[in-house]
Amino acid sequence: MMPLTYASAGEVNIIKRIGGKPEVKKHLEDMGFVVGGQVSIISQIGGNVIVSVKDVRVAINEEMARKIMI
Repeated sequence: MMPLTYASAGEVNIIKRIGGKPEVKKHLEDMGFVVGGQVSIISQIGGNVIVSVKDVRVAINEEMARKIMI
């Protein structure tokens, strides 16, 4: 298991765990990041990432991306 920040662009990954406080987990789940779901990085800029999750592009900062374990 590793944080989403270490994934390569274009690589499809499965979310294994979401860390953080309950409100952070809920926020990420509301955006489509759920355990067992697929996520892939489209681009990375200074630690911040644009990802594809559930056929939607979402931009998240590095702190949030570190809480998503793949």
